[in-house]
Amino acid sequence: MSEQHAEHTDAWGDPYPARAADTAPPAAPAAVTPADAADAARLVSFGLQPKLLPARDAEYAELLRRYREEPAFARLADAVATGLGLIVLEVSTRAGMAVTAGEDSVFAVRMGDYARRASSDAADRFLHGLAHLAVAAMAFPRPEDLADDAYIGRITVNGVDAFVRHACNRLEERAEEQGDNTDPATDAPGLESGWRIYARRSATGATKDARRLAGSTTGIIGKAVAFLTESGFLQRTGDDAGGTYRTTARYQLQVRDMAGSAAMAELLELGVVPVTDGSATLLPPPDPDSLELAADAGLPFHS
Repeated sequence: MSEQHAEHTDAWGDPYPARAADTAPPAAPAAVTPADAADAARLVSFGLQPKLLPARDAEYAELLRRYREEPAFARLADAVATGLGLIVLEVSTRAGMAVTAGEDSVFAVRMGDYARRASSDAADRFLHGLAHLAVAAMAFPRPEDLADDAYIGRITVNGVDAFVRHACNRLEERAEEQGDNTDPATDAPGLESGWRIYARRSATGATKDARRLAGSTTGIIGKAVAFLTESGFLQRTGDDAGGTYRTTARYQLQVRDMAGSAAMAELLELGVVPVTDGSATLLPPPDPDSLELAADAGLPFHS
């Protein structure tokens, strides 16, 4: 290269000089501050208040925005939840920070604990568990209902009672077909061993002022849906048919989490709630006159 060309190059310099930002090592991510940890814990605390909606709390909405837009903050909030024994089901504007407690979490509310608070009688405890199972199955009877975020399930107390009695009828028919209509063996499946308990229990009981008894099946279902309402899983919408309710996004997430349970599978296998082609929500009994359904049960037969 000639001296003249070298001088020309030196005069003009590199047409694309390296900038300091291009050559400097990448900046280290910002350190997590105590304020960030406090905000992450605050978000988890909001998630433990199931009735609180982000749309009604500006701070909650802002923390959700940070969770969605700041990966480091999201990881921090997830870590806080994990440390408390919580499982994050979803973080969204519709459900907020929806969490459920793991088995070893101090926040876990086990069905056995709930049932013992509701009743000291072993049979009643079984019925309380069956009531919760039936509410879940009736609120989201088809796989597509449970998978659709926009789906809202609607139930009534009397409808759930009629639904369970329909299931009891199926179990009785199955026992008769097998030639075993005596009390089932102790190792029989849960529903098979307990359907007679429900079938023999009065639907409403009898009081002088026409109130339903706490130990009646509708009384037990009423306690179950009241508990779910207090927990932010259902919303009461009216008084018809023993009480009408609609599901919330949090309840849908909870039912998704339990959908694979053995008890749910056993109930669905009865054919009362089909899970194959989704062609119907509830199947009508072969002989409607053979069932004593609760008044105004409002069963949602869909084709």
